[in-house]
Amino acid sequence: MSHSKHAAHHPHIIEPKTTGIVLAILLVFTLITVWVAQIDFGYMNIIVAMGIATVKASLVIYFFMHGAHENKIVWMYILIPFILVAVMIGGIFTDDPFRSKPVPLQFGAAPVAEPAGHDAAAHH
Repeated sequence: MSHSKHAAHHPHIIEPKTTGIVLAILLVFTLITVWVAQIDFGYMNIIVAMGIATVKASLVIYFFMHGAHENKIVWMYILIPFILVAVMIGGIFTDDPFRSKPVPLQFGAAPVAEPAGHDAAAHH
């Protein structure tokens, strides 16, 4: 009977100090997210928001989901969704500048229709 090197399962324990540091970093990034949401970066809004979200998600995966202790195959499955999201968002950015921008609606600015059978030219 052969034993693989992964036969013995050893739990990966994160030190409480490390957990606290990562938690503090995540809280700081949450405050940064709230602060950045109040700033208009123009077309860069989505890039800034997704960048912050990617950093936060990466920390969660690496420390709390034990990504630090996974092999290369598992990391491939972890990274593929990030790559696909980057490709999809990149596709949006390459297409968006070439679309015509819709004119925003202005409520109350619509012309008022004349009643049926009423001749508007007769009053002038």
